[in-house]
Amino acid sequence: MKKKSITAQKFDELFEQEKDITGFLDFETARRHGMETRRVSVDIPEWMINMLDQEAAKLGVTRQSIIKFWISEKLKTA
Repeated sequence: MKKKSITAQKFDELFEQEKDITGFLDFETARRHGMETRRVSVDIPEWMINMLDQEAAKLGVTRQSIIKFWISEKLKTA
């Protein structure tokens, strides 16, 4: 289905007026800028991995989730 077309200015006006803009969006190709992921490899001592796993288990999340969360929190305060 082809999406309707409007100018950026009109789109901004509708958004600012809290109007429904979903008819102008293509959710199939939408991306959040700056949220692309990239795989990295980090060597972590065994004792740290064990502690990460313990904390992750306490919180009911994966090791990867807790690592990403803690890094994010640290970067916000940097």
